[in-house]
Amino acid sequence: MGRLPGKIALITGGGADPGLGAATAARFAAEGARVLVTDIDGDSAERVAGKIRKAGGDATAMAHDVTREADWVKAFALLTEIYGDIDILVNNVGIAIPKAFVDTSYADWSRQHDTNVGGMFFGCQQAIRAMKRDGRGGAIINISSIAGMIGMAGMAPYCSSKGAVRLFTKALAVEVARDGIRVNSVHPGTIRTQHHIDSVAQDPTMANLFAEQIPMGRFGEPDDIANMNLFLASDEARYITGAEFVVDGGHTAL
Repeated sequence: MGRLPGKIALITGGGADPGLGAATAARFAAEGARVLVTDIDGDSAERVAGKIRKAGGDATAMAHDVTREADWVKAFALLTEIYGDIDILVNNVGIAIPKAFVDTSYADWSRQHDTNVGGMFFGCQQAIRAMKRDGRGGAIINISSIAGMIGMAGMAPYCSSKGAVRLFTKALAVEVARDGIRVNSVHPGTIRTQHHIDSVAQDPTMANLFAEQIPMGRFGEPDDIANMNLFLASDEARYITGAEFVVDGGHTAL
């Protein structure tokens, strides 16, 4: 029956393939979940959902700007109409604008915080309302980053936003624990997503040098994050909340 039989999940930022959201959606569906895949690019979300359906899973897609509360209302309305009340939310969307801080505009700062923190705010609020309403509880997984735990030059706004994800997750977990709602954060290191592949193509020498500095000597794969998300979404993690899970090949152990 799988590890998520009959569970209903919403995963944001699921259009990039390979990507963390796409891999998580596929993994959840393979384990019996019914999945709504959202992305600001609705066509890319549909391609991911189509691959899941072709593999025998149950997935639906929609265009979704996580910075717009109205889009979140629409996403939850669609989810409820097609599948029922939510069990699992994965706040996966995130953007980074690498730039020296002195060259960073307030618009750059705001865009990263509006997406990485604001989108999570709206998603958690909608999910908790739904989870409390039906009394079944549920699991919320907020994708942060190792940049939310350590400093990185040229990434100050991104680090700030991902650090906010980490502490927000802990505070929210304490607030809703008695409602049977678990809230945890996942902190990926460098993962071989489409964005990463495009970046490596521009400068493979620097990418290889960076990989050698990771204790495991390589970058992670999207499935490494999807597997962690699966564990946290499943009943195997029923006594885990307010925690942070680092998946980085040992990067932050240095």
